[in-house]
Amino acid sequence: MGRLTRDPDVRYSQAEPTSCVARYTLAVDRRYVNKNDANAQSADFIQIVAFGKSGEFAEKYFKKGTKVVVTGRIQTGSYTNKEGVKVYTTDVVAEDQEFAESKNTSSANSSAQSSDVPSANAGDGFMNIPDGIDEELPFN
Repeated sequence: MGRLTRDPDVRYSQAEPTSCVARYTLAVDRRYVNKNDANAQSADFIQIVAFGKSGEFAEKYFKKGTKVVVTGRIQTGSYTNKEGVKVYTTDVVAEDQEFAESKNTSSANSSAQSSDVPSANAGDGFMNIPDGIDEELPFN
């Protein structure tokens, strides 16, 4: 669980049928005790990649500062950069992603929120779906 450090970077494949790939970074809090035995806080920056419908959802609703929960699998890889140096990568491939706070709470914490982001109803844990987008949902 963390907050997006910037808007997702979204690309579509050229092959037919086209496929969406969204990449974003989550800043995840990490608490620890420092050398003075005082509680300290830092952040880890986790690279997330979402494919297909998950990528399209991230493109449409996730913005910088949005607090989300992501579950997925770790994927490692490597490539050789322009200087000929081998670079190793570690990403979380999103299998499930959801909002971690309501739109009202999120708006209070970040002015970068979009007004059409669905919000979670604090009472029952289900997300409210705004009028007019039900025909766009993949599970309709």
